[in-house]
Amino acid sequence: MPPSASAEAVVRDYYDALRDGDPLSPYFSDADSTVKFGISESLFGGDDVAAALETQTETTDEWVVESGHLVVTERDGFATVADEVVMAWTKTTTGERYRFDSRWSATLVERDPDDSSESDWAFTTMHVSAPHEL
Repeated sequence: MPPSASAEAVVRDYYDALRDGDPLSPYFSDADSTVKFGISESLFGGDDVAAALETQTETTDEWVVESGHLVVTERDGFATVADEVVMAWTKTTTGERYRFDSRWSATLVERDPDDSSESDWAFTTMHVSAPHEL
């Protein structure tokens, strides 16, 4: 993954990688404190996040990721993200198609500038949920 100058660029690159079936774990910190909440999962630690993302990439296809209201705020060393995302995919093992109007929030941190092989930013938390009326 080429270095990205802004956190927003990393988020948009992540969406592209998801659509294209590219590896997703490089976008996440490998720290034990990394957390990802998906629509049907809770993952704690960089290793668990990486393993789940690898399985997701291997077992899904035909992704649609449509950003509806991306808001990114960069601060000294970290960034916050919020978005409303239409997402859809096909489960390759069953052929079943899924679609959600979802909400995303995340925190990214700047990586060590000496690590030129990675993006300038990495997700440390991500929360994806599907709103339901009560």
